[in-house]
Amino acid sequence: MSESEVFAALANPTRREVLRLLREHGEQPVQALATRFDMRRPSLSEHLRVLRDAGLVMERPVGRQRLYALRAEPLREVADWLTPYERFWRARLAGLRDVLDGMPDD
Repeated sequence: MSESEVFAALANPTRREVLRLLREHGEQPVQALATRFDMRRPSLSEHLRVLRDAGLVMERPVGRQRLYALRAEPLREVADWLTPYERFWRARLAGLRDVLDGMPDD
């Protein structure tokens, strides 16, 4: 799994929603996930494949089902990459707050 695969996987809103569902509801079969989306199961399976290839989900066969669970470790790298940008925007917003606080009230 490469960093670019993780970012590419996260670029799609459907895949981000799948990750949210797995985070909030835990391991689920593809059928349960599919009920949350307006798409056919093969399309959702393709999204799950991209997430699995990026290392963001793991797949576990149980009988005839495949259960999917979140693997959050690759998201740590994303968070680490985003941290300097978060600091940048916090500083900018704090500066804006200071300017607005210094303006007279009408």
